[in-house]
Amino acid sequence: MFTYTVSVVTGNQVFAGTLNYIYLTLVGKERSSDRTLLDKSWFERLERGKVVSIDIHVEETLGEILLVKLEKEKFLINDDWYCRSISVTAPTGDCFEFPCYRWIADQKELVLLEGRGRLPQDEKLSILKEHRHQELENRQKQYRWKEWKPGFPMSIDANRCSELPLDIQFDTAKSVDFCLNFLEGIGNLGLNKLESVFQSWKNFADFEKVFIIIKNTVSEHLIQKWNEDIVFGYQFLNGCNPVMIKKCTKLPDKFVVTQEMVKNSLDRGTTLQEELQAGNIYIADYEILEDVTPNDTDPSTQQYLAAPFCLFYKSRKNEFIPIAIQVPTTPGQKNTVFLPTDNQYDWLLAKMWVKSCDFNIHQLVTHLLRTHLISEVFTIAMFRQLSAVHPVYKLLIPHVRFTIAINTAARETLINDTGVFNKAMKSRDVHNQEDLPNYYYRDDGMMVWDAVKSFVSDVVKIYYSSDETVQKDEEIQAFAQDVCSSGMKNCLRNEFPNVLRSREQLVEYLTVVIFTASAQHAAVNFGQFDWFAWVPNTPCTMRKPPPTEKGKVEMKYIMDSLPDRGRSSWHLGAVWSLSQLQDNELFLGMYPDKYFTDEPAMEAIENFRKKLVEVTKIIRKRNETLELPYWYLCPDRIPNSVAI
Repeated sequence: MFTYTVSVVTGNQVFAGTLNYIYLTLVGKERSSDRTLLDKSWFERLERGKVVSIDIHVEETLGEILLVKLEKEKFLINDDWYCRSISVTAPTGDCFEFPCYRWIADQKELVLLEGRGRLPQDEKLSILKEHRHQELENRQKQYRWKEWKPGFPMSIDANRCSELPLDIQFDTAKSVDFCLNFLEGIGNLGLNKLESVFQSWKNFADFEKVFIIIKNTVSEHLIQKWNEDIVFGYQFLNGCNPVMIKKCTKLPDKFVVTQEMVKNSLDRGTTLQEELQAGNIYIADYEILEDVTPNDTDPSTQQYLAAPFCLFYKSRKNEFIPIAIQVPTTPGQKNTVFLPTDNQYDWLLAKMWVKSCDFNIHQLVTHLLRTHLISEVFTIAMFRQLSAVHPVYKLLIPHVRFTIAINTAARETLINDTGVFNKAMKSRDVHNQEDLPNYYYRDDGMMVWDAVKSFVSDVVKIYYSSDETVQKDEEIQAFAQDVCSSGMKNCLRNEFPNVLRSREQLVEYLTVVIFTASAQHAAVNFGQFDWFAWVPNTPCTMRKPPPTEKGKVEMKYIMDSLPDRGRSSWHLGAVWSLSQLQDNELFLGMYPDKYFTDEPAMEAIENFRKKLVEVTKIIRKRNETLELPYWYLCPDRIPNSVAI
């Protein structure tokens, strides 16, 4: 008689345990065990957070354990069970790990492969090849592509969260957080009394009444200094949308700024052309908004959009300041360029228009498109094309947690129709620290990028011995093909490769996936309340058209242009809730679910964590010297995935 000791771990989530009968079968290289009930007694059932151990006795050894089969049968009621993992200790003392991290609902059978990471070409036994094939065939039926809007990346085929596969739905705690956050935001900010008051403000002091209970370093700083040009420029480097500026060596034809207009802003005694050639001029170009129809869902309030240009100058003191703003108006009318030397209200309103348009681009392109929707494409393709034992699946799975669920919830409740998309990111030429100092988004982002890339490279080298190994991996090639040809098929400029030919290319590709889902999302999401809460600094909409002449703007016109009290309150509630880290947040490098069981991969994870600690120390030391510390890309504040 031979004995195999099996330990089964139930998850800690609410409702993770089950009263149903769970049967387990060990499948070895030589033979299989009998179907065995996991529960020893009523008092040792599969409760939340519980580890159940049983001994399975066999007449002959099973050989190397290849698979574990789980079957669930109804008892009284049919409830779901979340299995974290299973470990099997053989009579020889060898231990076999079977990561699961799955809900088992109505399936009659769930089959788990032994947890070592391996490529499809590594499978030599037909039973393992067949299982991988069946696993992916089943997943492709569950994870189907669907067009959400023309021109957008494809999304999951589900209209609401309840239609998603159980394994990617919010757990109960997360679902409650998501539903309550917005209302909690309204309550915490004391905005309840404003919700039904749809009227304009009298002056900027009115806005301060909303911020009585706010204790936020950045927001309080903005209240005092938001109208200063230095603070305006700083936000394009380290605010919530730090990706718009690019070095300008030639002015756009539509931008009618001249040397005479900006000469008083250039402190080196040079001409605009010379400063362009020297690399001291930068531009934020919102031409993407040209011809986009403003939101018209509220027939009682006309709303406006524009497509401004904003020219920035890096001064001798390394201050990054705006020196000219053009806010195009009705086609055919003469464009007006607003300057720091203009009437204070003219210049202030021009800056508000830039920030309002920047807010729209941030929400729809920088945030929604380039983090949420792109990450969803990678997530769907991963589930469709990579087996659970594929090392790239194990690498990516912590970085796609709740991504499909949050996007589905957003499509269901938050996102309105829009005509914005299909204008791709350009080369911005802002990588040089000497050319453009104090750009902490860039500096911290590069450190995090290097740490992620080093980690990905370590993992890739463990499982791929050569470029040829990459080329022969049918699953990874299908993954890249699915992203390119299915997920991104509606996008006019699809720059994702449909074939991965080398280890180096695979490392770069996977680094993009992880960095986008973690660091990039953190950089453009968690500062929303900091930078958007002071409504005059970043109006979410404009209720009056841009001025066409100078000297005509008064305070009343500015107040009538800004969002009314009702819209401002909902705006504040939204940016507050979106900026909140969740309870039990998993930050970059925190992998409590043990998908990797191979020692070299676990060593790579540990090295990754050490690199992140070093990056954190560097950022913390730098921030001690700053009036406004930049934290958004500090690794201990970067969640693993797009989950809010």
